[in-house]
Amino acid sequence: MDKFNEIESLLSKNRLDEALSLVDENIKSSGSNLDMLYFYRGKINWRKGLNSQAITDFEHSVALNPESKARHALEMARDITDFFNPDLLNP
Repeated sequence: MDKFNEIESLLSKNRLDEALSLVDENIKSSGSNLDMLYFYRGKINWRKGLNSQAITDFEHSVALNPESKARHALEMARDITDFFNPDLLNP
């Protein structure tokens, strides 16, 4: 099984810590596909509620490859964190 399929499989089973360990191992040992590994680490961090770390990972992925899937994820993450509804502040 290729590393990305294994990561996807772990994510689909919500085994986030195992997926994160696998991604981190591959980042340390891999010279290729780093943009995808940072994208997956960003996805994992976002699902764990570590939004600023996720955005940093997405940014790193986009810096390595501007056409990375992380580009769209980064835009969505920024939209979510930038959302402001003044009606929610004064009910």
